[in-house]
Amino acid sequence: MLANVLTTALLGIDAYTVRIEVDLTRSGVPAFVMVGLAEGAVKESKERIFSALKNSGFRVPPSRITVNLAPADIRKEGSTYDLPLAVGLLAASEYMDPELISGFFLAGELSLYGELKPVSGVLPMAIQAQKEGMRGLIVPEENAAEAAVVQGLSVYPVRSLQQAVRFLCGEETIAAYHYDIADLWASRGEFALDFSEVKGQEHGKRAIEIAAAGGHNLLFMGPPGSGKTMLAKRIPTVLPLLEFQEALEVTKIYSVAGQLRPETGLVTERPFRSPHHTISDVGLIGGGQYPRPGEVSLGHRGVLFLDEMAEFKKHVLEVLRQPIEDGEVTISRAAVSLSYPADFMLVAAMNPCPCGYRFDEFHPCTCTPKQIQRYHARLSGPLMDRIDLQVEVPAVPYKDLREDSGALDSQTMRERIETTRSLQRQRYQGLPCGANSELSGRWLQRFCALSEAEHDFLEQAVKKLGLSARAHTRVLRISRTIADLAGAESIDTSHLAEAINLRFMDRENGTGV
Repeated sequence: MLANVLTTALLGIDAYTVRIEVDLTRSGVPAFVMVGLAEGAVKESKERIFSALKNSGFRVPPSRITVNLAPADIRKEGSTYDLPLAVGLLAASEYMDPELISGFFLAGELSLYGELKPVSGVLPMAIQAQKEGMRGLIVPEENAAEAAVVQGLSVYPVRSLQQAVRFLCGEETIAAYHYDIADLWASRGEFALDFSEVKGQEHGKRAIEIAAAGGHNLLFMGPPGSGKTMLAKRIPTVLPLLEFQEALEVTKIYSVAGQLRPETGLVTERPFRSPHHTISDVGLIGGGQYPRPGEVSLGHRGVLFLDEMAEFKKHVLEVLRQPIEDGEVTISRAAVSLSYPADFMLVAAMNPCPCGYRFDEFHPCTCTPKQIQRYHARLSGPLMDRIDLQVEVPAVPYKDLREDSGALDSQTMRERIETTRSLQRQRYQGLPCGANSELSGRWLQRFCALSEAEHDFLEQAVKKLGLSARAHTRVLRISRTIADLAGAESIDTSHLAEAINLRFMDRENGTGV
């Protein structure tokens, strides 16, 4: 007998429908054949499924079983197919009517006892089920909250193969899972950290405000203990709150990567990713035989923080160029080429020299000029050009440390940043850019127009500091953001001067310090 079961497979962060066709013939030599580009975990499911069926009290008679995963020309991987394959076998062996499973998507990994374990990629599956107009989605209990984020889709959580079969046969009633997104959404913006806890470093806070308001990348440079990491960890507290569609994008990435916590149906806070400096290029950018999202994608719509940036391998840092520019990363392998979103705010921190105490008035620097040069050479010019703000973070004086709290709190900063972002959305409505950091070409000329006096000022700075064309563009973008924060219609010399002052590496190289 022939039975059809519907499930999905992942292509990047999106799902597409997979029809599992199970043909069971009792004549001939018993065998089990699976076709349709099934990868290792899918092929191994045979052993899990037959053990789960036996231990759940089901008996499939000795037969010749052929399973086709259609479309057959696209790779299938993972343990998602255990439950639909088991149900398909039961339907094909006439244990249940095949019509009972029509209109449902099924997913779940089976234990040898027939219990259901959570799988990754359930949110894209739920979105695809809604598009297809399915009657419902049957998933493990741990995945129910994630799937129920999709409105208008009935999600049925099950604990075991037995329970799934009883539900499909009408022998047990399972209420559709309800997930209260409103309460979860209302709790956004509640952070354990706050900028009011940061004493001193007003210049660093100002740089963060500008970077967050315009979507710019940021580098902190300073001695150990000056507060670089402390500042960076508080950046998510001042970024604009996630919109619902943005939250769905982020959640899909975490779902596909298998990093979504079972109790969390939706990621409501902007991600903050801080990979260790020993990370590989595959770990950072994504990849593998069948590409998976890397840290740049897990930081989508949030912050990617590279602490001790100069300690990262140079070839690892160089792979950041494309995602910084394009907001996505394309990973090509022999079998497949996939694109993952990677629109993140890059924040990095590093010491000014190997010992860390260059420019520190309280600690002597023990590094030679050649050691310093070699240390800075780990960061290529093209990569540094892509970091808009390069800010020096000096050691905090004792008089600032003795203050009760910082002068500026996260709520005040976020309100100013959200006002500036709102202004940019209105200004760039209908254009291929949404923030000042994305301005280029004729849009840069139009929205960053300068008077003759400003042109003369910027020309002198370009000549003196030896700015590249990309650095010149960065200065204009930063100046536009500074003007927006000040409520100014046009860019003036003070905005340009502050923008140049926020590119520490350019000033250092230009003055020969």
